[in-house]
Amino acid sequence: MRILIHTMYYLPDMGSAPILMDELASSLAARGHEVEIITTLPRPPHNPGYEGRMFVRETRNGVSVKRYPTNFTAHPVGRLIAWTIYTLATFWNLRTVRRGDIVFLRLPPLQLGLTGILARLLRGASVILNVQDIHPDLSIEAGILRNPAAIRAALAFEKLIYDGHERIVVISDGFRRNLRAKGVADEKIAVIPNWVDTEFLRPLPKDNPVSRRFGLHDKFAIMYSGTISISSFETLVRILEAARLLADDPEIRVVIVGDGLKLADLRARAESLSLGNVVFLPFQPYPDLPRLLASADGLLVPLDKDKSHLSVPSKLYNFLAAGRPILGLATESSEVYQIIRDADCGLGVPPDDPVQIAAAVRELKNDPDRRARMAANGRRLAEETYSRRSVIAAFEKLMTGPGAGRGSVRP
Repeated sequence: MRILIHTMYYLPDMGSAPILMDELASSLAARGHEVEIITTLPRPPHNPGYEGRMFVRETRNGVSVKRYPTNFTAHPVGRLIAWTIYTLATFWNLRTVRRGDIVFLRLPPLQLGLTGILARLLRGASVILNVQDIHPDLSIEAGILRNPAAIRAALAFEKLIYDGHERIVVISDGFRRNLRAKGVADEKIAVIPNWVDTEFLRPLPKDNPVSRRFGLHDKFAIMYSGTISISSFETLVRILEAARLLADDPEIRVVIVGDGLKLADLRARAESLSLGNVVFLPFQPYPDLPRLLASADGLLVPLDKDKSHLSVPSKLYNFLAAGRPILGLATESSEVYQIIRDADCGLGVPPDDPVQIAAAVRELKNDPDRRARMAANGRRLAEETYSRRSVIAAFEKLMTGPGAGRGSVRP
């Protein structure tokens, strides 16, 4: 079967989306399917060799990859333009789609749903919409979209996209409830969580070459590793304010690893607070990720208060597999908080309260036995529920099985 996976970002770009889509593509290719990725050129300046190119076709791990250009900017309007440019490139690529192909669309951007509608109507493809974030809700909650007329237009566009698809995959029951409340028929929706490669990401010793490289082997490290985006920026600021409250303990380090639209703003805020216990690191080479996460004594999953119910970050599954307790900064009604509470794999803390965040860090530091129990519980949950093998098998069933895409599909 020919499967065309559309994803805005792909390796060698770093982040959860490129990694997950590479694992999905390579796993499906290994199962005998013809797989093609339609993506963008990697973001500069971290990926030399692509500068000035307008189109690249290459092969990675048995997967054909087509790369189209777009712009890269932190400004919300520029980001909207980037999403639109990418969507237009996928329109152009529709000429290669054949009847019976599987077209898999990873959202955001929401505009990509137009590609799915055209692929079904004009090319006879079988289309799967994979919703990773709820837009435009995130933009509305973040205050990026404020004009009432623009909000009405965005919500009408969202309805158009969902109405135009028969198979919609969401990553959690909370997302399913969100879509149902917007009038999406329940039989259209399948629930398949994101996954983690539990063979690659596994518990490792804290004292390792990566932790020694950054001087973390003898510190109590609370780490965030991931994209620094609008869905977590305000909570990351609260983490910096908590770090100021923890400055009296010389053993504690707050480590922020990654890149993203809001990195410069976060660095500026850290400088304004004169924090000596906060370390910023760029994304590390992917093979180093298990040892990087093992350098931490606790791993942060931050979600801004107004957006906690609109996202379940893929990093949560990675952190569970790494065998470290989770510090989930999210509201009690969020899916992230509920997963942590039900599995007893970390602490849930209000995302807008630096005092409680600092207290939770001290609580973890002062109770190593509890940390070990939480870490073991998280690892068990990753293996039993979120393993790469079982979740990708559910995706393959959805793509190829008779009557696929109807109702919940669980690994």
